[in-house]
Amino acid sequence: MNDLSRKSCRPCEGGTTPITLPRAQELMAQIPSWTLESSAQALSRTFQFKNFYETMAFVNAVAYVAHREDHHPDLNIGYKTCGIRYQTHAIGGLSENDFICAAKIDALVL
Repeated sequence: MNDLSRKSCRPCEGGTTPITLPRAQELMAQIPSWTLESSAQALSRTFQFKNFYETMAFVNAVAYVAHREDHHPDLNIGYKTCGIRYQTHAIGGLSENDFICAAKIDALVL
């Protein structure tokens, strides 16, 4: 099994086919804390923190990962929570990039 957190995102443009549900389910084994949404259309996870400061420190770390990988999530930020949702918008579904970034984000909180 490949370690997703050690991979890097590849450019993904329109015309690329989203990954299949069986492939998404295989990759989910490497990011078990995430939820596979709507027939493999998106990944999501909500992280909990002790306070606003920890939440924002995490958000800044996520922003760094997103910038380095050039793959950006949708974020929902609260006082003690940060919801993250990945979908490769250019292809209208999931790509391996979404799973790579999810694994890198999981590594932030280990």
